[in-house]
Amino acid sequence: MNLFDASTLLAYLAAATVLVLVPGPGTAWIVAQAAVGGTARGLRAGLGLETATLLHAAAAGAGLSAVLATSALAFEVVKYAGAAYLVWLGLRTWRARPDGAVGPAPRGDARPVFLRSVLTGLLNPKVALFFLAFLPQFVRPERGRVWLQFLLLGLLLSMIGFAHSALLSVAVGRLGRRVRLSASRWKERVLGAFFVGLGVRLALQQRG
Repeated sequence: MNLFDASTLLAYLAAATVLVLVPGPGTAWIVAQAAVGGTARGLRAGLGLETATLLHAAAAGAGLSAVLATSALAFEVVKYAGAAYLVWLGLRTWRARPDGAVGPAPRGDARPVFLRSVLTGLLNPKVALFFLAFLPQFVRPERGRVWLQFLLLGLLLSMIGFAHSALLSVAVGRLGRRVRLSASRWKERVLGAFFVGLGVRLALQQRG
């Protein structure tokens, strides 16, 4: 049995593309990483964010996202955990070495940026609520395998998101190479303040 009809799939792809293109924290995160570490770092950040997208899609399919929608306590716990993480990341970025690396790990190590990006995507309850509100509009229970429908829709969204991240990373990375020739520690200070601001903004968000 086909899980999606053509009209539903096309409508979803169009809506998902528009949503990806609307600037938000994810876009800002990719731009910040590519500006500091170049195209490769931006791509790793994009891969991390889209890994989180797939995990959220799987959670939505399993019904876990509904917990965040119905439980005020669960929402608050995840929200403040995410806010604390962003503030911590901002402080680390503020203290980064002038070469753009954060903390003791060398810039060539892909794991720190990837893992931070996954956490950045996961520790945002608004993302889970987005999946709860958006994806079900395109899920057809009568076609069966609802969990698989959620996962496939999440995969399509992550593919679109990564393509967008890749374009941003290439564009900003090339510009960043020129900027890094004359830039100094002020970049880390600005980015650090930016991440702290994102954390404060997340902490102040309401469920509605």
